Amino acid sequence: MDDLVTRLRAAGCVFAEEEAEILTSAATSSAELEELVSRRVDGEPLEYVVGYAEFLGIRVSLDPGVFIPRRLSEFLARSAIRRSAAGDIVLDMCCGSGAVGAAIAAAVGGIELYATDVDPVATRCAARNVPGTVYTGDLYEPLPATLRGRIDLMVVNPPYVPSAEVALMPAEARDHEPLVTLDGGDDGLEVLRRVVREAPRWLAAGGLLLAETSERQADRAVAAIADAGLTPVILTDDELDATVLLADNTG
Repeated sequence: MDDLVTRLRAAGCVFAEEEAEILTSAATSSAELEELVSRRVDGEPLEYVVGYAEFLGIRVSLDPGVFIPRRLSEFLARSAIRRSAAGDIVLDMCCGSGAVGAAIAAAVGGIELYATDVDPVATRCAARNVPGTVYTGDLYEPLPATLRGRIDLMVVNPPYVPSAEVALMPAEARDHEPLVTLDGGDDGLEVLRRVVREAPRWLAAGGLLLAETSERQADRAVAAIADAGLTPVILTDDELDATVLLADNTG
């Protein structure tokens, strides 16, 4: 174990001891352990190497090439959980692995859950995690018309890194995660604007949209929400340094 920790630390793994335990637990033989460690030392994200991510107390199955759920996004999930109840129709937009929707379903029994993502690699992964129906397509495009005007709660973790800043991201993200899951356009808000523009047509009266963003983008995102006819509120978590936008379809 000491040798393993040393190798991981030399490769730049900040939490080498914890990662060594995770890799050891995931391997079924010494040969497999060596393969997993080699992949990690070569820079592959730990979650891809072991095939899962821990998110808000649940284990989410994860495939290479699927956006890795961040601890930051647990604030989005918790904010949604506090505002949902049994019987609600919930949509996880830009779902990636489906971690946020899966966490909501695990905490709130009896919801009717849907998820959608433009990337078929992501939706194949999400289908293993989401206790509901997963659609592949661009935002609302693949959803059945029967959901229009009936969604009680929509959660979305859109790409919100400005295009010029993607190259500044850690190598694990920029080299391994799909660009479509990171690049939010010139100011990082292109996808979010498209989501909120169409949201009033899909949300039920009094339905809520919750979207992750960054603190510095929040004011511009609020303006986009208001322009769509929704009532915006900014939610923050100082511990995680997380920002979530709440949009209320009061009309």
